[in-house]
Amino acid sequence: MEKIRDFWRQTFPPAPTFTENSLSRQDGRVFIITGGNSGVGLALVKLLYPTGATIYMASRSQERAEAAIASVIKDAVAGNGGKPVEGAGEIIFMPLDLNDLTTIKSSAAFFASRESRLDVLWNNAGIAGAPVGTKTAQGLEGHVGVNCVAPLLLTQELEPLLRNAAMSSPPGATRVVWTGSLSIEAFSPPGGVDVTLLDRLNRDAKGTQDDARDYGMSKAGNWFLAVEGARRWGSETAPGKGDALVSVAQNPGQINTAAYRHRSELLMKFLRPTMYPPKMGAYTLLFAGLSPDIGLEQNGAYVFPFGRLQEKSTRQDIVKAIEDGKAQEFWKWCEKVYEVHT
Repeated sequence: MEKIRDFWRQTFPPAPTFTENSLSRQDGRVFIITGGNSGVGLALVKLLYPTGATIYMASRSQERAEAAIASVIKDAVAGNGGKPVEGAGEIIFMPLDLNDLTTIKSSAAFFASRESRLDVLWNNAGIAGAPVGTKTAQGLEGHVGVNCVAPLLLTQELEPLLRNAAMSSPPGATRVVWTGSLSIEAFSPPGGVDVTLLDRLNRDAKGTQDDARDYGMSKAGNWFLAVEGARRWGSETAPGKGDALVSVAQNPGQINTAAYRHRSELLMKFLRPTMYPPKMGAYTLLFAGLSPDIGLEQNGAYVFPFGRLQEKSTRQDIVKAIEDGKAQEFWKWCEKVYEVHT
């Protein structure tokens, strides 16, 4: 019965309480949104643009990103009576290909050459339900490779800039936000992540073999990375330095985006009535990244749609795995995987 209630709470959540109307000015702050050129990421960019922040839209395609940036500005002007939005921020394209580990360090270097701080990193980009055989440029299973291994490498490369931002920000304001899913509860294997299975899939280079399981495993992996990130980054690097970071995971909700492009039309006819527009998912990310309800005391938290802290997971096997050190093990596994290629 509790699992049914949990499914209901995540599929049919209450209205968001932290929205664009809750935001203060974000002048001087710098954000990265991976996958910011479409779907939930683009909706988040639209929410943040009027606040004065500098927003890096991390995407594989410069053409698509620049078109998305133009659409954000155009929509903002249209919504302001045809006049430019006073005090609006800046949106900058950042090249990022999570499918190819050899490119990640250069993407981080691109950012570091332009900025000295990073206030919030939303690890939003990813793939879902990809076909059998999907693998990364390095032959890794596609979901875990794109959704976990590459984002961890990117985040670690950007950690110094996150620490820099934290030193001049209120405690708990500098954050890394990872992306979970209801698929954790529904489809991930016992314990959330099976590294033995992943080792076999990667060794054989056959890519995805079970799209639901492998996607669910990647989202459980993101939860693991959020928790382990909180453990590693949640303390100052030296007493009084004030550079502790917050690391949380969030499920944006059942959102109608291109992430479902691999699903059959018959299934989508069933799912669409239960789905929400991207802006609703963006409210979840907004809460996870900027809400004052999250601070160092909530480090490692899991955020439900559309901006609520999870009280208790129904996947107690995953909770126990975290308690038994499996999140730390998965973090080290990701490092071992990417070190071979970088």
